[in-house]
Amino acid sequence: MNPSCPFCALDPAKILVQDPWVMTIRDTCPVSPGHTLILPKRHIASLFEATEAEQLALLRVLSKAKIGLDRELRPDGYNIGINDGEAAGQTIMHLHIHLIPRYLGDREDPRGGIRWIFPEKAVYWEDKA
Repeated sequence: MNPSCPFCALDPAKILVQDPWVMTIRDTCPVSPGHTLILPKRHIASLFEATEAEQLALLRVLSKAKIGLDRELRPDGYNIGINDGEAAGQTIMHLHIHLIPRYLGDREDPRGGIRWIFPEKAVYWEDKA
């Protein structure tokens, strides 16, 4: 527990689902409707610091969150990501997995998915000609 960490000091009313190791919340700056965060209760910065039990719990709850979003919002796909370390864009140093629902038409051409973090490398299929 880190009292200066926003994920360690969550309002219990914001927690959607939890088990002994993991909890889920909605992202406060969502990329799309239903953008959900899956995070361990223990304050760790990286997936690579998580125990095997925590990693399994994260994946189990990720799947449950997806099923819930399928029922609630019926998205057409998902992006799933972890920003691990400052160089990867992590701004809150408490491990969290982004589950981002995607909807047909939310981007003109969604090919490349998370590759768009480097736009010059996103359209890789044109280089294969």
